[in-house]
Amino acid sequence: VQLQASGGGLVQGGDSLRLSCVGSGRTFNTYAIGWFRQAPGEKREFVAAHNWNGNGTYYAEAVKGRFTISRDNGRNTVWLQMTSLKPGDTAVYYCAAGRFISAEFMGTMSPEAAINFWGEGTQVTVSS
Repeated sequence: VQLQASGGGLVQGGDSLRLSCVGSGRTFNTYAIGWFRQAPGEKREFVAAHNWNGNGTYYAEAVKGRFTISRDNGRNTVWLQMTSLKPGDTAVYYCAAGRFISAEFMGTMSPEAAINFWGEGTQVTVSS
């Protein structure tokens, strides 16, 4: 499956932003889809994921209560709604797909074990 992320931009602290990840192909609904981010000089870190089946989700502690992940398999799309953004959220955000795994697996295992495909990143910059 190919993934295309979009929706990044420059916002002020406290603002909201919604990222989109659109997938190709007819097997999109067999993949858990998640978001990772990488700030300059930092390792890529997990943000949020959505199960491939059902509505289960999993979040990093740093974004719980502020970010919400949702998906529409009919549109091959996953969204990440980000609210109360902070300068520390500044990073390149990547969407990723892992086949037949849970959101929690994606969030707790190494990317090498969980991720089959990565999308291109989208830059999110939050000014103070």
